[in-house]
Amino acid sequence: MASKKNLPDLAITLLLLVVASYYAYAYVDFNIPPFEDAAMLMRYSQNLANGHGIVWNIGERPVDGATDFLFMLSLAGLIKLGFTVGQAVRGIGFASHLLTILIVYWGNRRVHHANIWLSLFSGLYLAVGVGLSYVSAYFGTPYFALASAAAWTLALLLMKEQNPRFGLILAFALSGLIAGLIRPEGVILASLMLLSVIFVRGVKNSIAILVTFVLVFGLLGGAYFLWRWDYFGYPLPNPFYKKGNHGLQWSSFYGSLQNTLKLCLPFAFAALLGLRSQAGTRQTIAYLIPILGFASAFILISDEMNYGMRFQYALLPIALLSWIPLLGRFDFSWLNQKSARERGVYSAAIAALFLSLVYYSWFQNCFLVSEQKTCARPYEKDGRYEMAKFLAEYRDRGYVIATTEAGLLPYYSGWTALDTWGLNDQFIAHNGKLTTAYLDQYKPQIIMFHDYYSPLVPPKLTEANLAQPWFSMTILLKTYAEENGYVLAAVFGSSPYDTHYYYVRSDFEDSRLFIKKISEFRNYYDPTTGKRSLNYAKYQEP
Repeated sequence: MASKKNLPDLAITLLLLVVASYYAYAYVDFNIPPFEDAAMLMRYSQNLANGHGIVWNIGERPVDGATDFLFMLSLAGLIKLGFTVGQAVRGIGFASHLLTILIVYWGNRRVHHANIWLSLFSGLYLAVGVGLSYVSAYFGTPYFALASAAAWTLALLLMKEQNPRFGLILAFALSGLIAGLIRPEGVILASLMLLSVIFVRGVKNSIAILVTFVLVFGLLGGAYFLWRWDYFGYPLPNPFYKKGNHGLQWSSFYGSLQNTLKLCLPFAFAALLGLRSQAGTRQTIAYLIPILGFASAFILISDEMNYGMRFQYALLPIALLSWIPLLGRFDFSWLNQKSARERGVYSAAIAALFLSLVYYSWFQNCFLVSEQKTCARPYEKDGRYEMAKFLAEYRDRGYVIATTEAGLLPYYSGWTALDTWGLNDQFIAHNGKLTTAYLDQYKPQIIMFHDYYSPLVPPKLTEANLAQPWFSMTILLKTYAEENGYVLAAVFGSSPYDTHYYYVRSDFEDSRLFIKKISEFRNYYDPTTGKRSLNYAKYQEP
C-alpha cells in the first residue's frame, strides 16, 4: 500500500496518463494511413513475421533497409501473436510514449528531487508534443525516445552516486546497447551519454563504468555487428550507403540544430541560467554533451525522410530530464510572504507561463510536414495509398513495380518492388545510382516516379539539372519507359509542377486493363494539398 508521502506523485502519475490518453482521443487523428516512409518498415516487419527473413521482396536476398532493427523485431513478434501490422506499430508507439512521460516525471522527482510542479510541467510538455503524431503516422520514433530516456536516467544516477552499484553500471551499458539496436545512431547517443558521465565523475572514478560499457558493446554489440554483416553482406545499414555517400552534409547539420532548438526551445533558457556559476557551468556542459553532440552527428547523412523532426525527437526527453537542476533552487515558498491578492496574481501568472510553454509544445504538431492544413492531421488523402489498394487485387500474379515511392505502393500492393532511389536496394545504394541494365533484370510491369515536371511543364535537361541525383534518376526512368514500349497511363498532380508518373508496359496479360484503370483512376489525391489530382497525361503531345 502506497504511503501518504507518495500519494501526490501517484496522483500526478494518473493525471499525466489521463491527459495523454484524452489528448490522443480528442486531438490525434488515427484514421490516416501510414506516412509514406513509415510503410517501408511495416513491409519488412510483415515479411519477417511471415517467415521470409529480413527482406524487401520475398524470395530475394536480405537487405537492411529497416534501420529500426529492434523495433522491427518487436513488431514481428506482435504480428506473430496475432496483431495486425498497424496495431503492432501504434500499440508499441503509444505505450512507449506513455512510459517516456512517466520516466520524465519520475526521473525528475527521484533523481533530481525536483519540485512536483516543475516535474508535472515536464511531463505535460512531452504528453501533448509531437510524440503522438509519430504514432499516428505509424513511425517507431517514441520507441527510440523511450530507450534514450531510460539510458539518460541511468546516466544521471551514475553522475550522482559516488560508488555506484555494478547493477546500475550494467543497466546503463545495456540500455545504451538497446538504444543502438533500435536505431544505429543510438550507438552515438549512448557513447555521448558515457562521455557526459566521465566528464562529471572524472576518468579515474569512471573506470568501472567505461570498462563495463566497452565490454557490453564489444561483446554483445560486436556479436550483433558480426551477425548482421554476415546476414546482409555489408557492415552498415543500407540507407547509410545512399544517404551518407556525399561527404559532410552541412544542410543536414544546420537543419538538425534548428530542429533540436525547436523541440527544446524553452529549456535553452535553463542552459543559459546554468552558466551563472562554475559548478553550474560544468553541469550544463555535461547535460549538453548528448544533446548538441547527437544533433551535430546528422552532418554525416542527408536529411531526407526526417518527418516532423523525428530524427532529433529522442533529445526532447533528455532535455526534459536535465533542465530543472540548472535552475538552481526553485520553489514557491516566497508566495507565502505575499498578500492573498499578490499570491493569486503571481500564481495565475506562473500558471499562464507554464501553460503557454505547454501550448508551444503542442503547436509543433502544426508544422510536421510542408503545406500542413490542420494541427490534428499532418497530411491529407494519399493517391498512392488508393492506387496500391487497386494494385493489390493483382498481387499474386508476380508483377513488379519500379518506383521512387517505396512506402505505400509496395506495402499495400504486395507487389515485388524495385526501390529506384536505393534505400531498400543493395545494388543501387552501393552502386550509387540506378542503371538501365538493372531495370532490365526486373522488367517491371509498372514504372512510377515522382518529380516536378509534367507534359505541360516538360523537364529541362540542363547540365545542372541532370547533376541532381533525383532528377537524373527520374529522367532515366522516363527515358527507359519511352524506349521500351511503355504507355504513359497517367501523370497525376494537383499542379503540373509536382506530379506522379505512371508508365505501364504494353506486352503482358493485363496491360490494357491497367492502362485503362490507371488513366481513369478517380481517387488519386495529392497528399500535401488534399485535392483530387488531374491526369496531365491527357495533355501530352501525340
